[in-house]
Amino acid sequence: MSAALRPALEQGIAKLGLSLSTTQVDLLLDFLTLLQKWNKVYNLTAVRDPQEMLTHHLLDSLAAVAPLQKHVQGLARVEGALTPLLDVGSGGGLPGVVFAICCPEIDVSCVDTVAKKAAFIQQAAASLKLRNLRGIHARVESLTTPYAVVSCRAFASLPDFTKWSRSALAADGVWFAMKGKHPADEIAALPADVQVFHVEQLQVPALDAERCIVWMRAV
Repeated sequence: MSAALRPALEQGIAKLGLSLSTTQVDLLLDFLTLLQKWNKVYNLTAVRDPQEMLTHHLLDSLAAVAPLQKHVQGLARVEGALTPLLDVGSGGGLPGVVFAICCPEIDVSCVDTVAKKAAFIQQAAASLKLRNLRGIHARVESLTTPYAVVSCRAFASLPDFTKWSRSALAADGVWFAMKGKHPADEIAALPADVQVFHVEQLQVPALDAERCIVWMRAV
């Protein structure tokens, strides 16, 4: 099944201007196969159709890769050290697993309160041999390890997301929230100590829907 999706995936990657190796494309397709397999038993995502999974999940997540890479490249890092990223409410590993595959310079932790979802991330890390990926079964509020980037995709409102994950945000870290339409109401509801410093519009190949990233920092 994954082989049939390869041309559409490669076309989407090209449209997004991403430079991914053959191995990385293989891993994305293997991840999709794994997600389909586990989804039958664990109900990780409501999307069942493989073609829909490709556009609504894979390509949707891939659209955020270039902005994330650009941000990470601008960070001061110790030579050889990976940038820690926490993906909150990762569910079936979207976008966390996609980030781990496409960004070997990032160490990705996916946290979810549902044990079977965290277990799936661990399984994906083992099956795909991704040493920069791990699943954490916990409430994000309980995490105190500092992460340079705290991300989410369709997780919660911006006020709730920033409130719940604040203890995991490094002192100079950023929040990276993937949203649909520009969430003006949610931005207006943010507390004074959360600053939105950029709202980045995304164009997802083969998906006729609005997407954006809301970049925030604690002030």
